[in-house]
Amino acid sequence: MVTDLQAAYQECRRITRREARNFYYAFVLLPPERRRAIYVSYAFCRYCDDAVDSESATGEKLRRLAELRQLLAQCYEGYADEPVFVGLAQVARDYAIPREYFDDVLSGMEADLVKSRYHDFDELRRYCYQVASAVGLICIHIFGFQDERARTHAIDLGLAMQLTNIARDVKEDLEFGRIYLPQDELVRFGCTEDDLRAGRVNDAFRELMRFQAQRARAYFGSGFQLLPYLNPRSRACVTVLGRIYSRLLDRIEAADYDVFSQRVSLSTTEKLGVMAQSWATSMWPRRAPEPPRQP
Repeated sequence: MVTDLQAAYQECRRITRREARNFYYAFVLLPPERRRAIYVSYAFCRYCDDAVDSESATGEKLRRLAELRQLLAQCYEGYADEPVFVGLAQVARDYAIPREYFDDVLSGMEADLVKSRYHDFDELRRYCYQVASAVGLICIHIFGFQDERARTHAIDLGLAMQLTNIARDVKEDLEFGRIYLPQDELVRFGCTEDDLRAGRVNDAFRELMRFQAQRARAYFGSGFQLLPYLNPRSRACVTVLGRIYSRLLDRIEAADYDVFSQRVSLSTTEKLGVMAQSWATSMWPRRAPEPPRQP
């Protein structure tokens, strides 16, 4: 007989297989029990994304996020009955994941509904922490780590990946009325919102985007230093994720920062190649010196 918990795990696996895209290529490298836990965490994040990306009015989206926050509270209080949250309750106990990380993810989703501009990088960094670094902190509890320094590197890897998303998705975000590039940096490099809407890849835009790429590279430098602190069986997963996003950044740079003509992506063959290359090299990672942090 399939138990409620088994059914919950199966549902989370279905959601992940259907929606995970880049992440799925990393998740399959995990040991089965950790992979199952990651599927549960991903399904929670998918619920959050779906609440924000639906066609509903903003008020209805905020109501749905509030409902998810209540389900999360019940999950941590031992009263979960919705499949994803049944699984999440067990995973949170098994891997001692603080509730605040899941709350942060919800807060990031809420920000997308009420905030469409970021004055400076401090504001943007807070958002990136919520939607990406908090997920990284959830993941390292599942991956297994001993040294508290792992948290800093997990946060930075999440920042690097989200900054890469922002650089890649300038056009798509504009279609939703959102500009994540910091407003003070648009002014600093002489790039206007009208330039972005018109898809102008001029010198000002290239310099702005080069600065974003350099910042993301600095965070990747710190983020990849996470590997030595993780359980060896989990390192390949992190390596694949980091390398896929780092290669996306390579593509943005190779396109001379033209993110308007077409959406930058990697083919399935390229992702499989990253998996193959990452498996061996991730098992014996070298600890690099701390890179200089971008101001």
